[in-house]
Amino acid sequence: MAAISAVRRTARQAVRTAWRDEPLPTAQSELLRLVAAQPGISVADAARELRLAPNTVSTLVGRLAGQGLLGRERAVADARSVRLSVTRRARQRIADWRDLRADLTQHAMAGLSAQDRQALTDAVPALLRLAERLALP
Repeated sequence: MAAISAVRRTARQAVRTAWRDEPLPTAQSELLRLVAAQPGISVADAARELRLAPNTVSTLVGRLAGQGLLGRERAVADARSVRLSVTRRARQRIADWRDLRADLTQHAMAGLSAQDRQALTDAVPALLRLAERLALP
């Protein structure tokens, strides 16, 4: 887990360094990615998913909506509930971030030996199975 964390942390730092815009704080980025993956998610469900307090997520939603990255709509079934969606601007930002991360990763991978690249490729299925097992209740 320490190695995975190190790769994620340094990849995030590399992208933040190369990113042309002001990077979003981590919590805002996580919420934006969650809403992109689950359009229409409620604030309460997003809070549960991110393991944050609902009022914290509400604050994040307000900030992202203020930047034109998140949309909010009242739920039809329950007018007290809000459904979240990403804007076109947010989708483009997410795609640009992923493309930059992929480019930086590809460049870093090219500097590894063929043996190291193969070892990483071979590890992917086992890492995905580990993630599935960790997600089980």
